[in-house]
Amino acid sequence: EKVPLKYPNMKPWEIWVSESQERMLVIVPEKNKESVIEIFESEEVEAMEIGRLTGDSLLKVFYEKEKVAEISIEFLFNGIPRVVRNAEFKENVLEEPEFEMGDLGEDLKSILAMPNIASKESVIRTYDHEVKASTVIKPLQGENHDGPGDASVLKPLRNSWQGIVISNGINPEYGKISPYWMAASAIDEAIRNNIAVGGRRIALLDNFCWGNPEKPENLGSLVKAAQACYDIAKVYRAPFISGKDSLYNESSSGAVTPTLLISALGIIPDIRRAVTMGLKGSGNYLYLAGETGKELGGSHYYKLKDYLGISVPRVEPEKAIKTFKAVTGAIDRGLVISCHDLSEGGLGVALAEMCFAGGYGAEIELSGVGELREDFILFSESNSRFLIEVSPSRAEEFEELFSDVLCSKIGKTLGKKEIVVFSRDKNVLTEGLDGLKKAWQTGVRL
Repeated sequence: EKVPLKYPNMKPWEIWVSESQERMLVIVPEKNKESVIEIFESEEVEAMEIGRLTGDSLLKVFYEKEKVAEISIEFLFNGIPRVVRNAEFKENVLEEPEFEMGDLGEDLKSILAMPNIASKESVIRTYDHEVKASTVIKPLQGENHDGPGDASVLKPLRNSWQGIVISNGINPEYGKISPYWMAASAIDEAIRNNIAVGGRRIALLDNFCWGNPEKPENLGSLVKAAQACYDIAKVYRAPFISGKDSLYNESSSGAVTPTLLISALGIIPDIRRAVTMGLKGSGNYLYLAGETGKELGGSHYYKLKDYLGISVPRVEPEKAIKTFKAVTGAIDRGLVISCHDLSEGGLGVALAEMCFAGGYGAEIELSGVGELREDFILFSESNSRFLIEVSPSRAEEFEELFSDVLCSKIGKTLGKKEIVVFSRDKNVLTEGLDGLKKAWQTGVRL
């Protein structure tokens, strides 16, 4: 009867077996009990002492002093048969497509209108993101409050400038090629979204959405994704502190695409130094931090061309950590005017989104990025990359900070509202922001 209840008149067995969410059971030494209760009360969280450890190897449950259950600990942990399931995983037989490069401007418009990339403003506006008036950096940013932010920043304490950074990462298309690299990429995306605004000391949460795990092929892909979570979280020193799974998502038409959503919680020491993703002025330099490869398997560019591919984006933690530390250092030194991670749609989409949010145009040169074909550079979805706006007066200091990290100055911001892309001084794309933004804003409507 001491258990906090959502509903009145619950029966003892209902209280005992309830699966209500967002609850935790904590075992606390007797001497620390009052201190722990005080901590919960300070955060306005209801916590009750509901029992004690007895040492008699029995679990006893009482309701209003009447014993309603008694179970042997030995039986509870060792008396129940273990579920044994078979996991199988077979690599998909896929190949990399070959096709000629088309009109990059039209391709960019089409990608911006794709559901996973198009503006979600009509959806976001249906939710309240001003609870307790603590949201410092909001989901939508920029001059018209319609730019897609990398993360949101909260100020939970009145007497401190320290804040909480909340971000996400998800790449379901990658799972059609490799559930392992899908999971790894989702973790990397959630972390770099957090870092892009100034977050650090990051913890993770997982949300698995899968088919029937009793089928060996489904369990096999789930095991691969879980292994990636372990591997990448360990090397990034980002612990999983919570999570949720939703399995058995199947119908007569088959199972859902294996999907993993990763959420990241970080700390920002001073919310006044938080960085947003919209361009802030004309004549500033644009830098691309991180390595761009021909990693378009599962990309939106390949999907536009009706291909899946096999070159799924991978994660190289050692290189990524160096990039993350450099970006964090640049933000802390006040060198970063704006920053945006590269994810769905790659460089082309990230640049367009920064322009949409800030109301400024941009001119970039692709030859400094690599030796790949122009469309591959523009739409590659390689992980661990950032597009960063820097004032010319701070450029030298910024470049010194990135001396051990792959980071290229690829262009500058413009007062004119257009995106201009060159490759070895040859113009390969010129598009007005109005046309691009119209495509982006009409892709998803409630």
